[in-house]
Amino acid sequence: MKCALIIPAWVPQELFARETAGSQINYWQPLGMLYIAAVLRQAGHEVRFFNGAFLAEEEILRQLGEFGPRFAGIYATTFGWYKAMQTAEAVKRLNPDIFTCAGGPYPIAMQERCLHDCAHFDAAGTGEGELTVAEILKRLELGRNLDDVLGVAFRRGAEIVKNPPRPLIEDLDSLPFPARDLLGETDRYLPPPGTYRRKPVTVLLSARGCDRKCLFCFQIDRHRRAGVRGVRFRSIENVLAEIEHCIALGYREIKFLDDTLVADYERALRLAREIKARRLDFSWFASACVNQVDEPLLRAFKEAGCWAILFGGESGEQNNLNAVRKGSTVDHTRAAVRAAQAAGLRVSMPFMFGIPGETYADGLKTIEFALALNPDLANFHAVTAFPGTDLYDDHAKYGTISRDLKDYTYQGAAFVPHTMTREEIHALRQLGLRRFYSRPAFLLRQLLRLRTVNDLRAALAGVRSLFWLWVRRGLFRRRLQPDARVPAAAAATPGPAPGSNAG
Repeated sequence: MKCALIIPAWVPQELFARETAGSQINYWQPLGMLYIAAVLRQAGHEVRFFNGAFLAEEEILRQLGEFGPRFAGIYATTFGWYKAMQTAEAVKRLNPDIFTCAGGPYPIAMQERCLHDCAHFDAAGTGEGELTVAEILKRLELGRNLDDVLGVAFRRGAEIVKNPPRPLIEDLDSLPFPARDLLGETDRYLPPPGTYRRKPVTVLLSARGCDRKCLFCFQIDRHRRAGVRGVRFRSIENVLAEIEHCIALGYREIKFLDDTLVADYERALRLAREIKARRLDFSWFASACVNQVDEPLLRAFKEAGCWAILFGGESGEQNNLNAVRKGSTVDHTRAAVRAAQAAGLRVSMPFMFGIPGETYADGLKTIEFALALNPDLANFHAVTAFPGTDLYDDHAKYGTISRDLKDYTYQGAAFVPHTMTREEIHALRQLGLRRFYSRPAFLLRQLLRLRTVNDLRAALAGVRSLFWLWVRRGLFRRRLQPDARVPAAAAATPGPAPGSNAG
């Protein structure tokens, strides 16, 4: 069967302030869709991938018309749900017989509500998609209904049916590697400027899930029922095989997208040692929780080709870390940053404003904390209560949330605690970025690090952003668009959302 996997068309200015988009923009390879594509190919289906990051909707529809698919899987985040609905409507206009299925974090959270909101979707995936989509296609080929397909909500005539959830895939080694060959020009898929060293860059998951319970975080397995600690690990041998596969495809840098690569300390250490022992020629970037690392591990990472690590700093106030159930302390954060710097790794750190119970004065202290830590890169986000998170479900206890899904990015301050205002969150973000990146010592360090054309481009993008951070007041306040539409489920005061989700 001919299958189309679609990311709806979007432009950077819909996510980022136009003035700073150049230093924030990133184009991640969509591993979830590429895994589904690989599984469908393995089952004998013909698959094409249409990425709206690089294709306008008109071009997607033109190519779909030429391809003639029987099935269209359309990806939707919370922010992107509007675009997903529009794309589904356009696909049905193109050919009403194309079976349309919503997938991604927003459908996982909202489940059958997606079908109530959008009549142009025939089904919605409510969990991991690899096995579910393959089974849907098998039923479509046989002319059978979806009555007993786990992990899907679907239309049965005028009725909307939600089937039981599909158990999470326990043996991740059984999955084929993501179908990266569908991406086309690999050089288009780049993280934000300054966060990579070598091109082309790919992304890789060595595990799925997380054993932590942060208030703002999305996990498909919300109740931690899969595995002893809620993390499903691939074998080291399988991960190394994919790394070698990526190198053979021409990739020179890999970003590990695990929530934390150090969920199992000994496994992380063994992975680093194996990479070094095999002399694999690639650079890499990872994320880790601050209370899971030490200098010996980080030195092993460095020796294996790791050049940078991301730590979630979140806040400089312990009460705020406790409020979001971070499970770490500000002392852990200080120690992790010192250890990484001693090991020779560059450190990237996100911080957030709008934590339940946080005040504007707390936010100012977080900025001072970030300055004192002196990481190589820092970002300052707004806490976002994505549907499917505990913060979303219990938002009335902590604050208020926006009814416009276009606010549900890390930029939009969709959640505002009772102790702050939306304007204060935006002001803290702008102040944090301005103070961090305007320091003479930081600017000198960046100047001395200029080595390549990519370094120069990143620096120029940063200078432009810094200019607007100083010149434009209210830089991060979103300008409402005249075509904003709010689905019925979002327009009402949201209650607990079934399932899980991220943005």
